[in-house]
Amino acid sequence: MTRPAAGRPTSWAPLCYLAAAALLGAAFIVSLGSGALHIAPEEVLRVLQTPDDSRESLAVWTLRFPRTLAAGLAGAALGVSGLLLQGVTRNPLADPGILGVEAGAALALMLGVVFFPALGGLSVPLAFGGGLLAAGLTLGFAARSGFTPLRLALSGVAVAALCSAVTRSIQILWEDRAQAALVLLNGSVAGRTWEDLARTWPWLAAPLVLALLLGSRVNLLALGEDVARSLGAQAGRDLLGLSLLGVLLAAGAVALTGPLGYVGLIVPHLARGLLGRDHRLTLPLSALLGAALLILADVAARLIDAPAETPVGLLIAALGTPFFIVLARRIRA
Repeated sequence: MTRPAAGRPTSWAPLCYLAAAALLGAAFIVSLGSGALHIAPEEVLRVLQTPDDSRESLAVWTLRFPRTLAAGLAGAALGVSGLLLQGVTRNPLADPGILGVEAGAALALMLGVVFFPALGGLSVPLAFGGGLLAAGLTLGFAARSGFTPLRLALSGVAVAALCSAVTRSIQILWEDRAQAALVLLNGSVAGRTWEDLARTWPWLAAPLVLALLLGSRVNLLALGEDVARSLGAQAGRDLLGLSLLGVLLAAGAVALTGPLGYVGLIVPHLARGLLGRDHRLTLPLSALLGAALLILADVAARLIDAPAETPVGLLIAALGTPFFIVLARRIRA
C-alpha cells in the first residue's frame, strides 16, 4: 500500500476515519447477529432499541454485546499499543506479542491464578507487571548484541518462548489450580461477560484516550532522541512514559481476551499506509482498525466451524505470521 503524498494525509484523514468507523459499525452489527442463532441486521437494530424477553434480545444483550465490546476494546488497545511501541523504538517489527509483552502478561496472570487467587480483581496490574518485566528482558537482550529492528524482534521471540514455556510448566504441575486461567489465556473473546468488562475497561479506556492525545510526542521520539531533545522535548521522560503506556494497553488487552499476537503489528502498518507517519493521525485510525479487525476475526471464528468455535487467536496468527515474515525480509538485520 503506498504512502500518501506529502500534504495529503490531513485532507485524506476524515475520509479514512469515516470509512474505518463505518467498517467498525458494520462489524459490530454483524457480530451481534452471528452465531448459533442467526439474527438479521434489522432485528439486531430492533432489539438494541427496544429490548424484550425474546431469545434474540437475550442473545444480543447477554451473550454477544459484552463479547463484541471486549473484542473491540482489546483490538483498539492492541492497535494503539503496537503503534506506540513502533514509534518510540523506531522499529517497524515492534508489537506487544513479538516483544514478549503479551507472553509476560499471560505468565503473570497464570501465576496470580495458581498462587495468589485472592488477587483476582487485580488482573490488569498483574498483567502489566509481567508484560513490563518481559519487555525489559527483551530490550536488555537486544542491546547486548547490537540494537537493530530484527535483533529486537528475535530477542522478543526468545523471551516470549521462555514465558510461554514457564506458563505451560505451571499448567502441567498445578493442573487443578491452573484450570481457571485456561479460559482467560486461550486467546479468545468467547464467554466474555459484563463482569469481565467492568473489571478491565477502566484500565483500557483511560490509557487509550491519553495515547490519542500524545501523537505529537510520539512524532518527536520517532525522529530519534537526539533530535527530540534539540527540539525541546524531554526525550527520556517521554520515552519511558509512552513505553509504559504501550505496555499497559497490551496488558489490559491480555487480561480481557488473553494473548492475541500480531494485531499490534498489522494494524499500525495499515494505518501508516493510509495516512503516513504522523502519529496524531494514525493513532485514532489504529484504534478504529484494531477494533474492527478483532471483531471481524471473532465473527469468522464463530462461522468457520459452526457450531463449534475456532479460537480467534489462531485466525489472527494465520494472518499475522506471513505478514511478519514478509516484513522481516524487507528489513536488514
